[in-house]
Amino acid sequence: MPRPISARIDQDALEHNLQVARRATSARIMAVIKANGYGHGLLRVAEALSSADGFALLDIKDAIALREAGYRQSILLLEGFFDAEDLEQIAAYDLGAVVHSEWQIRLLDAYPRVDSLDVWLKVNSGMHRLGFHPAQVGMAMEALQRHRAVREITLMTHFANADDERGIVMQLETYNEIAANYRVSRSLANSAALLRYPETHGDWVRPGLMLYGASPFADISAAQLGLKPAMSLKSRIIATQRLKAGDEVGYGGKYRAEREMRIGVVACGYADGYPRHAGNGAPVLVEGRKSQLLGRVSMDMLCVDLTGLPEAGTGSEVTLWGAGMPIEEVASSSETISYELMCALTPRVPMLT
Repeated sequence: MPRPISARIDQDALEHNLQVARRATSARIMAVIKANGYGHGLLRVAEALSSADGFALLDIKDAIALREAGYRQSILLLEGFFDAEDLEQIAAYDLGAVVHSEWQIRLLDAYPRVDSLDVWLKVNSGMHRLGFHPAQVGMAMEALQRHRAVREITLMTHFANADDERGIVMQLETYNEIAANYRVSRSLANSAALLRYPETHGDWVRPGLMLYGASPFADISAAQLGLKPAMSLKSRIIATQRLKAGDEVGYGGKYRAEREMRIGVVACGYADGYPRHAGNGAPVLVEGRKSQLLGRVSMDMLCVDLTGLPEAGTGSEVTLWGAGMPIEEVASSSETISYELMCALTPRVPMLT
C-alpha cells in the first residue's frame, strides 16, 4: 500500500483562473507554465489552459514537448537561446525567444531561417536582472529590426514590485519613454500588474501565479480575487501520541507541551517538498478543521496538534495546503512564498487529477 500523501490537481480550477485573467484584460494572454507548470505538471497544465493565446516557459525541451503534444499557439522561451543548437530547434518548432543580452543578438546569425523568428526584446526598466539598459535598447532594436531572421518584435519588461506598496510607477515611466519610439507589440504585466494596474496590460499579459490559484498580494486573498486553488496537498495521520506537560516534540525539541495534549504524526516531510523551516503554528486542516504544526518538520513526517479534535486519529485526512487551506497562509507562516511551495514538491509525491 503506498504512502497516503498525494497532490491533487484541479484542472477545472486552472481553467477558471484563466477566465479570471481574461475578464481582467483585453490583452492576449501568455500563460506562464515554467518549472513544470509551477509544480503542477507541464502537459496537465497546458491541457487545462489550452485556450490561452500562448505559453511561456524556460526549457526548450518543454517547449518541444508542447509542440509534439499538438499545441500550436505561441510558445515563448523566457530566457531565450544559449547556443546555435538552440536556434536550430527554435526554428524547427516555431518557437519565440526573449533576447535580453548583446551576445544573443550576435548569436542570431546562426539562426537557419529567414523572416521567421518572433523576438521579445527585454528592457531592464529597473529590476536589474535580465534585459537591456534603457540606453542600449535603441542599438538592440535597430539590430533586431534589420536582422534577416526576425519576423516580429515585442518589447517587454518585468516588474519587481507590482505586488507591494512600491508599485510600478518608476519602471512604467522608464518603459513608456522607450516604447513611445517604436511601433511594436508590448508586454509588461505579470499576475500582480494584470490584477492591479490595467495601464500595464499592453498587447500581451503574462500571468503566472494567479493561474494556479494563489494571490500575488500579501493583503488580498486568492478567494477575494475570485481564484481557486489548483493544487491540494493531502496526507493522513499514521500515528498518535499523548503528551504530558514538559514533553518535547521532534528533532531538537522545538515544541514543548505546556499541558497534557494529543498530537498526530502525518506522513509528509521535507523530502516530499514541505518546507523544513515551517515552524510551530503553521496552519493545517485535520478532517476539515483548523489545526497547527508542532515541532520541527523531519524528512518524512511532521506533527500536528489534535487537542480539541477528539474525532481525529490514525487515518484522519490532513490538508497541508489547497482547498480550504490557502497556500498563501502556509507560505506566510513559513516565511516563504507560494511559488516555492508549489515548485518544491518532489517526484515521490503522486500527482492525481
